[in-house]
Amino acid sequence: MLHRRSYGRSDVGRHRPHNEDSFLADDALGVYVVADGVGGHAKGEVASAQAVEEIYGYIRREYQTIDTFQKTPNPDTLFGLHRLMESAVQAACYMVFGMAELDPKRRGMSTTISALLVVDTLAVLAQVGDSRVYRLRKGSAVQLTEDHTLINYKLKHGLITAEEAAKAPGKNVITRAVGHRDYVQVDTAEADVADNDRFLLCSDGLHGYLKDDEVATVLGAGPIETVAQQLIELANQRGGRDNITALLVDAVAE
Repeated sequence: MLHRRSYGRSDVGRHRPHNEDSFLADDALGVYVVADGVGGHAKGEVASAQAVEEIYGYIRREYQTIDTFQKTPNPDTLFGLHRLMESAVQAACYMVFGMAELDPKRRGMSTTISALLVVDTLAVLAQVGDSRVYRLRKGSAVQLTEDHTLINYKLKHGLITAEEAAKAPGKNVITRAVGHRDYVQVDTAEADVADNDRFLLCSDGLHGYLKDDEVATVLGAGPIETVAQQLIELANQRGGRDNITALLVDAVAE
């Protein structure tokens, strides 16, 4: 059986007046979430914190879905896990949107979401926006989520080349966000989990400073507490223009 151990750090960065990122980790339940709020003037902070709380609460209330999969793993119960993650994010979307509708000062607030549910040797992900989830395995790192950004959309549809994307302005323009409307399209995906796998959930204030060819080296550079601190320091050293959040999860057979 694989056991999970996590550690997270969040930092305001060098230029923002306050931190609009939020994160949550529950090793016993296997739930991990990173959210990057949008809105400014503390509205983004409200959106990200509320979304994280809502997702966590929804999954806890619907734990039976996880238990059913563990007892009877099959395509139907696996689909149930995907629906669980999607519904949790949709519930958060509806809640954040509703809060903004009730308070004019919070109009327009929203948040990205990268959520990870680890059940035994399976990981199910839910994604909205441009925060990310990576998996490190045997010295090789892979991005498990897809960025919902204008640049990535153009790249995916062949409207620009990778070279043009690297130099294009507006890299932070997201095409989906939780709470901008009362519904959002949620991507779900799954990945296997093996002994000694390490996951990183992070906001764009971190991955924006990480080069693809250095992710594996940085993630494997020690215990998760050390790596989390090093990631925060790296992002600040390279500019720290945004809030920075790094949540690391180790899966270990015991």
